[in-house]
Amino acid sequence: MALFSGLSEKLNHIFSKLTKHGRLTELEIKTAMREVRIALLEADVNISVVKEFVAKVSERAVGQEIIKNLNPTQQVIKIVNEELIALMGATNSKLQFASNPPTVIMMAGLQGAGKTTLVGKLGMMLKKQGRKPLLVACDVYRPAAINQLKVVGEKAGCTVFEKGQGNPVKIAKEGVAYAKSYGFDTVIVDTAGRLQIDEELMKELEKIKAEVNPSEILLVVDSMTGQVAVEVADTFNKRLEVTGLVLTKLDGDTRGGATLSMKAVTGKPIKFCSVGEKLGDLEPFYPDRMANRILGMGDVLSLIEKAQEAVTEEQAKKMEKKFRENSFTLDDYLSQFETMKKMGGIKDVLAMLPGMGKFKIREEDIDEKKILINKAIIQSMTMYERENPSVINSSRKNRIAKGSGTTVQDINRLLKQFEQTKLMMKQMKNNKMFRF
Repeated sequence: MALFSGLSEKLNHIFSKLTKHGRLTELEIKTAMREVRIALLEADVNISVVKEFVAKVSERAVGQEIIKNLNPTQQVIKIVNEELIALMGATNSKLQFASNPPTVIMMAGLQGAGKTTLVGKLGMMLKKQGRKPLLVACDVYRPAAINQLKVVGEKAGCTVFEKGQGNPVKIAKEGVAYAKSYGFDTVIVDTAGRLQIDEELMKELEKIKAEVNPSEILLVVDSMTGQVAVEVADTFNKRLEVTGLVLTKLDGDTRGGATLSMKAVTGKPIKFCSVGEKLGDLEPFYPDRMANRILGMGDVLSLIEKAQEAVTEEQAKKMEKKFRENSFTLDDYLSQFETMKKMGGIKDVLAMLPGMGKFKIREEDIDEKKILINKAIIQSMTMYERENPSVINSSRKNRIAKGSGTTVQDINRLLKQFEQTKLMMKQMKNNKMFRF
């Protein structure tokens, strides 16, 4: 996840300078916390949130008794991890469903945040969970908004209720009535957005809320807008009393401070995060997993969940065993290309592995387009070469290049990438840094 790559690197650099043995002095902690404060501010975290966060970590770290099996650096990382989790909401906040269906989920947000696409993503997620969602088109002002919802609804396999460019409050009411009549247990209302907050927009949203009495009011915010997103969330919450937040574009190259500031400023939980453009790229938000990613600990739980969706249980167990035993061969590597593609791509998978922040992986090394080239190269090798890549000398490379229609440089790149992956797996297996 590109979102926290910069912050993660800075924090790991700060922690690497701390004493590994004995007890940390108050001066060492104060110096480290000053650097942490700068790193968080540069990541666009709200200044009041930063002050409170640093104060809590400092208070806990000074004179802290060292837990058995943890050195002072690990102890500080543990404290920072726990405070990051608390900052983002402690636990995953689930959707609240009405005791008497249908459950009404009202979506709100500014234009450009990805709200309409998010409606389709949420619809597809709920359908996979066995629910029967109805998408209601109440964004009657934006050109092509209704058609956009119909397109994403069709891709998500969800029914869309629309009445053209009529009264959005009336359409919302009729949509709920339609759901009751035809057995839909969930209604997701796509409301109109604006380029900026205005009184007319807020009054309309308040009227829709009063009419359909939603169980959930989810505010969709663009994480790439930084502190503006936090201000937007705070304003919407004061007028609508939102029940949860959904962050979009978390796969973007942004500093990510909005994510760390959102819960503290609004008091509302982040319930979902959108991590890509595909309809399946919507994930429940887990504060502990996000904190682990920020500190370079990876997100193995999310990785396992993605694997369970992409492969059978038997295949998932085989992959876990290979990971644990660090016994990948090039033949295993070949079989994993398609699996990782199903799991969101190599880049997303690598981002979830612990310790990835220590390795400088270049964009060209994880270019999804090179999967076909890599497959051709490995398929041109003998089984012995796949299991023993160290035997691949110049003559073998020339033969493989000719057979795969590639170059020796392509083969060298693949072998280097493969060895780098094995090295990471070996170091993660033996690494005690993040064992709490």
